[in-house]
Amino acid sequence: MADKSTQPEEPEFLQSRSGRRGLWIGVAAIVVVIAIVAAGFTTGWFGLAGSTSPGPRSSVTLTGAGSTFVYPLMTAWATTYKGLTGVTVNYQGIGSGGGINGVTQKTLDFGATDAPLTPANRAVAPTLLTIPESLGAVTMSYNVHGVTGGLNLTGDVIAGIYLGQITNWNDAKIAALNSGLTLPNLAILVAHRADASGTTFAFTDYLSRVNQTWKTTVGTGKSVNWPVGVGAQGNPGVAAVVQGNNGAIGYVELAYALLNSFTYAKVQNRAGNWITPTLNSTAAAAASYAGSLPPGNGDWGNVSIANAPGADSYPISTFTYLLVYSELNIYGSSMTQTTAKALVDFVWWIVHDGQSQASSLAYVPLPASVVTLNEQTIGSITYNGQTLHA
Repeated sequence: MADKSTQPEEPEFLQSRSGRRGLWIGVAAIVVVIAIVAAGFTTGWFGLAGSTSPGPRSSVTLTGAGSTFVYPLMTAWATTYKGLTGVTVNYQGIGSGGGINGVTQKTLDFGATDAPLTPANRAVAPTLLTIPESLGAVTMSYNVHGVTGGLNLTGDVIAGIYLGQITNWNDAKIAALNSGLTLPNLAILVAHRADASGTTFAFTDYLSRVNQTWKTTVGTGKSVNWPVGVGAQGNPGVAAVVQGNNGAIGYVELAYALLNSFTYAKVQNRAGNWITPTLNSTAAAAASYAGSLPPGNGDWGNVSIANAPGADSYPISTFTYLLVYSELNIYGSSMTQTTAKALVDFVWWIVHDGQSQASSLAYVPLPASVVTLNEQTIGSITYNGQTLHA
């Protein structure tokens, strides 16, 4: 089928050095984020003027944690917002599972997740709201010396690799998709997340939609029983495994892949086209979503843009979400009305002016219809019954 996109020019088993590489990956990511933010202040990229700009400066501190998928963007948001308002946002990328647990246990002001709340999560915290805050892509990043680009993969082949059925890079099933490439006789090192991860949810959701064996034997989840592979913590951990080992493959969020100049595959989409993960192909997947989105207090469990229809849709794409309670006095003395107002103002800013930072960090800004939905959700948040944002 037609190749609808080309890879952009953007920017031996695990040894102890891999850990050091992982540290440098994290440091590099933060340095790049800070540089982008500083440039944004200088050149006015971020479009901070207007009705959604925050008010007077404050000394409030907000605490959030969760998704490593969104960590580069959240870091940029926190840096920019403190410069504008004085509000400090402490965000830790501990994985979506950790974010959900922290906010349901009320140790966090907000959580972040790439996986929607499960019925069990909603039973524990029925007043948690789901607020989409960005869209992103999960890449199939690989490190195969001599194969520097142009690799094609299908969902069935990716599933075969992660099921342990395809174990060598010159396997006939990979070779059949890549007639123009010389593939080495090299063992595949499979990298996956070891923590409860929304990126894992997005990846396994995709595989369950395209491969029946995966669906019935492994399934979809933030944590699954991996048939093969090496586990690592967070997107940075999987990125470190890929970067440090010839023959490695891993599912890595697009921002991390670009920050580390990874090579990643084109994946065949539902229309049969070979698609590179880009902002445009991720936006196409979101635009092709056929269902109607639920309200913020509704069940988001069936919302997925994985394997979306459309000629240009990248098939491993996902929403990522913030989790905030609809009534904020439930924290007791640890949440004052001032802190509650600061939290709501920050979330409002994220889904408005903050969206202008998304593209520079390889995330897709929210469609206007999702922003409108979020406005309704944020407008419903109260403290002692008092609306915090009209």
